[in-house]
Amino acid sequence: MILSCQNISKAFLDTNILNNISFQINERDRLAIVGINGAGKSTLLKIIAGQLSADSGQVIIPNDVTVGYLAQHQSHDCDETIYDEIMSCFSEVMKLEEDIRLTELKMKNASDSELDELYKTYARLTHEFEVANGYSCKSEAVGVLKGLGFSEDDFDRPVNSLSGGQKMRVALAKLLLTKPSLMMLDEPVNHLDMQSVAWLEGYIASYPGTVIIVAHDRYFLDKVATKVLGIENGNGYLYTGTYTDFAKKRASVRENELKAYLNQQREIKHQEEVIEKLRSFNREKSIKRAESREKLLGKMDVIDKPVEFDASMKIRLTPSCVSGNDVLSVKNLSKSFDTNNLFNDISFEIKRGEKVAIIGNNGTGKTTILKMINELISPDSGTITLGANVSIGYYDQEHQVLNDDNTLFEEISDERPDMNNTSIRNVLASFLFTGDDVFKKISALSGGEKGRLSLAKLMLSTSNLLILDEPTNHLDITSKEILEDAINNYEGTVLYVSHDRYFINKTATRILDLTGKTIIEYIGNYDYYVENREHLESIYLSGNDSTGASPTDTADSSTISDSKKDWKAGKEEQARLRKLANEIKKTEEEIEKLETRNCEIDELLALEEYYSNPQKLVPLSTERSDNEKRIEELYEQWEELSSQQ
Repeated sequence: MILSCQNISKAFLDTNILNNISFQINERDRLAIVGINGAGKSTLLKIIAGQLSADSGQVIIPNDVTVGYLAQHQSHDCDETIYDEIMSCFSEVMKLEEDIRLTELKMKNASDSELDELYKTYARLTHEFEVANGYSCKSEAVGVLKGLGFSEDDFDRPVNSLSGGQKMRVALAKLLLTKPSLMMLDEPVNHLDMQSVAWLEGYIASYPGTVIIVAHDRYFLDKVATKVLGIENGNGYLYTGTYTDFAKKRASVRENELKAYLNQQREIKHQEEVIEKLRSFNREKSIKRAESREKLLGKMDVIDKPVEFDASMKIRLTPSCVSGNDVLSVKNLSKSFDTNNLFNDISFEIKRGEKVAIIGNNGTGKTTILKMINELISPDSGTITLGANVSIGYYDQEHQVLNDDNTLFEEISDERPDMNNTSIRNVLASFLFTGDDVFKKISALSGGEKGRLSLAKLMLSTSNLLILDEPTNHLDITSKEILEDAINNYEGTVLYVSHDRYFINKTATRILDLTGKTIIEYIGNYDYYVENREHLESIYLSGNDSTGASPTDTADSSTISDSKKDWKAGKEEQARLRKLANEIKKTEEEIEKLETRNCEIDELLALEEYYSNPQKLVPLSTERSDNEKRIEELYEQWEELSSQQ
């Protein structure tokens, strides 16, 4: 046992945050703590770390367990360079190295009588140095810094000159290198790019200790978590498995809880009706029986209604008009800022209905592409062409179009005057604005809150091409799921930049990877990208080497040619499967439409005004017969299409 939390409770003023939270974790467990913003996740970590006291309950950690804690916000400032600050983790090892060097100097000038003792000291020090991993600590420190996104050019930068996100990465690096028995990380991936997050996943997976993580990155949690503690309404629910396992199990538990609640409510209602009926008889025996039933009802352990999100909170996006099939064409696009060349000669096209994600490391130019499409930045060369009837809705946290004098409620109401009060409140709740928050002035909102409100407005717009820059920032997991559902059901086209791999995996039909100053296309979601990245990148970039090397400089040209053919064939196969899936979907929809119509006809034929009137009866019967024939044809067509998958 590494940690045991027993009945931890915490309240702030009159609000209960944690209510009798109990769980235990063991050696090498990776526990993810999840819940909506304000659920108490960070509060629980602070209580475990001893930075905050619980109102009741206890935290039990064995004496031999060392605890390391990375808070969500860092205020660490010092004059040391990044490298020196990181190497301070190895102060004892550095002291040993210094003692070894001093001993070596003494040995050069020592007399024969002193040498024997110095040899013993030297042997002891070198053994301790080796046991303390002294020979590899410098390379380990460099590996961690590079893994978290620092280059060697950054190593000499003073810590106090860094941004808040960079300081967070320095603090994370120090914690990883100290290797505590129990490591607690509060939102460790907030300031990491995708490559650094992937590196951290591998590090945590092989970490010899126990890890507790609070994060909203569900793909990250899926990769590292072996247990999940869900906090809802102050209560904790512990599950074994990944985040996806947790989500499925929790949904099943919620369904069962709701069924139990509804069954009990039906039983209570039934008993109340029986009691009322017995009393209405107004006889001594019936009144006694009613009183007996009332006593039993009073002793019943009433189940609280499970908290469920109203189905109306699901956002449905409907464009005001349908665009042409060709939505966006980008050809031979290039852009540089001074001497910083972002990309050269990139081209891609987007068709109606696609959900396309642009990914890549920080600084590669992803947001720049979005800004060029929205004519906020001009390209150095190349063209951007919008298709027929394309109307753009753009979400950029730096350019929110909000009226500071409005309340949140008024802002949404002005955008969609057709919506009633409940619908407006539900939309705002989807983006974490509840209760009296909806009557706040926009001028009083933080930058993150304004970003969420702008996203809510965009989700209600009637544009048919949504362009989104990091839409999941500042959203908790529940809100991300609502947004995913909205995008997946959106009838228009979506182009977005995101670092949220789970979000990309759930929504993207195609990925454009901006790497090596060019675009590599993947026809699939994020899992498909991960599976095929190494292969396609080696093929594609071999002919686009920024150093000017030709494909023959890096690989045999015939091998590259064959590989490109394989890549093209794979791309064509993906396109064929996508087209096939669309045909199957259309066939299924037509079958459903005809079967629904036949049910309507059956209901009409059961009415006397139809079955007794040949003029009405015959056309309906003929229509039903024709529908049955068409349904049979469609079933055959569906079977044929399905066999081609």
